[in-house]
Amino acid sequence: VERPAARIHHEMVGGLLLLHAATGVVLSSYLSKVPQGAADKILGIAQAFQRDERAEKVNLVVGAYRDGGGSPWVLPTVREAEQRLIARGQNKEYASIVGVPAFLDRALEFAYGPGCTALSEGRVAAVQTLSGTGACRLAADFYARFLPPGTAAYVSEPTWPNHIPIFETAGLEVRKYRYLGADGRFDVEGMLEDIGQAPAGSVFVLHACAHNPTGVDPTAADWKRISDALLAAGQHILVDMAYQGFASGDARRDAAALSLLAEAGPPPAPPPA
Repeated sequence: VERPAARIHHEMVGGLLLLHAATGVVLSSYLSKVPQGAADKILGIAQAFQRDERAEKVNLVVGAYRDGGGSPWVLPTVREAEQRLIARGQNKEYASIVGVPAFLDRALEFAYGPGCTALSEGRVAAVQTLSGTGACRLAADFYARFLPPGTAAYVSEPTWPNHIPIFETAGLEVRKYRYLGADGRFDVEGMLEDIGQAPAGSVFVLHACAHNPTGVDPTAADWKRISDALLAAGQHILVDMAYQGFASGDARRDAAALSLLAEAGPPPAPPPA
């Protein structure tokens, strides 16, 4: 006997979507068919670290500064920024659909640098997102919607594990380009060959600095060759710059790859069909 479906109530609480069944009704709805999602491998290891009672344990999973006791260490500049915001007594008015304008202006200047031609000419648009994961997902959705069907996203081998499900969930095929050689060094020749062999108009996801998870970055000379190859092959470029200022301690140095790619300009437009 098929039981009646439960009445499902939807409500927003603090920005969170909550779903719950009406009291006393047996749940037999689409929610009963939703599979359990796979556990996050990275956070799973972090949780195992918390459960481990050994004093000599070290957490190398999540990329964040920590003190001698293993607790997160908040940068003094962040503490100061927090205090300034509190002192201003600013209200909590909704931001515009693209974010807080002042934040976007400062973020663009920080990322691209004050001498960026594209920025000074107003050729850079910005949208505020929820963390780097949200930024990658928004970019993936944008590509999936506006690039031709069948466009593939190329990620490095290896890459940050979340890159792959983010682009796949958006509907893009994910392929890999060579990055780390068997000797543990950056395989620039393999990457250049893969860029040239990929179909024109593919999306190449690049790590600006502090490559995740290898920590191995191209040299300035390598980046010039990569930029030239991407431009010659007519590829789209997505730069994931999660660690600007943390790789070398110099924000401008860490953004050198982004600056180089921005000054090189966009790939040539494909010939009309």
